[in-house]
Amino acid sequence: MTRNDATDRTIVPIFDFMNRLPGGLMLIPLVLGSIVGTFAMPALEIGSFTTALFKDGALALIALLIFATGTHVTARTSGPVLAHAAVILTAKSLIPATAVVLLGLAVGLDGIAGVSILALLVAVDNSNGGLWLAFTGRYGDKRDRGAYVSSAVNDGPFLSMVFLGVSGLAAIPGTLLLAAIIPFVLGMLVGNLDPKWREVMRSTPSIVIPFFAFALGTGIDLGNVVRGGASGLLVGAVVAPFTGALVYFGYRYVLRRGAKSGLGFAAGTTAGNAIATPAIVGAADPQFAPYVETATAQVAASALITAILAPLIASWVLKRQGGLTVVDEEGREVTDEKTDAPGEPPVGRSGDDDTDVRL
Repeated sequence: MTRNDATDRTIVPIFDFMNRLPGGLMLIPLVLGSIVGTFAMPALEIGSFTTALFKDGALALIALLIFATGTHVTARTSGPVLAHAAVILTAKSLIPATAVVLLGLAVGLDGIAGVSILALLVAVDNSNGGLWLAFTGRYGDKRDRGAYVSSAVNDGPFLSMVFLGVSGLAAIPGTLLLAAIIPFVLGMLVGNLDPKWREVMRSTPSIVIPFFAFALGTGIDLGNVVRGGASGLLVGAVVAPFTGALVYFGYRYVLRRGAKSGLGFAAGTTAGNAIATPAIVGAADPQFAPYVETATAQVAASALITAILAPLIASWVLKRQGGLTVVDEEGREVTDEKTDAPGEPPVGRSGDDDTDVRL
């Protein structure tokens, strides 16, 4: 054995282990972050680089991943990307939110089975964009990753307030929406002006996903998950397959993605930052104030449960339909040996990514 062989020998295959679990590159750090954030938050608040990376770094790292995703969307592939984003936004947010509002009109704000209309709406009308990027970074192509922009629209309280009939607040979420898509647009601009940037940003997903997932996890208080109890578990158990199935049908019958249609189930999530939405809605419309505390706990439970269930369901469906394969930017199947690391998302494999990805 040479000196280099001894130096490079893997002692504990952490990365390979994480990739064996569907969505594991994000899911495992997310759960670890929630544990540390619940029981040892002071350790993450000592300041400097530790706090910046492990507690406060999620938004900056996600923004970097969004920029990297944008570099791989060319002028010729922007149409398919926008088509995928529209399908996800319609199936994951607009249709479920409409169904919840109709339910509210029929049964009232108290909802059903101890779950208020506020909790149901907040749980179904948004999605975990980070998990979507992590999962599609391995099993999808540039169309799927670029469709993250749908989560820029459904992120935060905007859709919840719109569907609940709150008026006069559109200017604030409109600004936030603009701020959310600027990194993506800049990435597209840079990637089209200089294709070498696609190669530079190729390994970004494998680098940033575990770190922003841990930071997001620190914001999920397991106490709130426990307080959500059986009702919170029920919300998550319904949101993942129901909203995921709607996106799956969109992938299968509208986008005609065939064996890759199972990717749609990875969208069946509740975003971690949705935990704050009930309080925002309650402050905007006092009639929802009595539901805020319980809804917050239930949404927290849904965020954690869907982060576990969605990638598992998506992987199961993909495997049954022959779509559980790693593909390159053009949607061509590759083996793990062809990637630069076992299980590494094959983002931007070459500097020449101008080949269009056909629907």
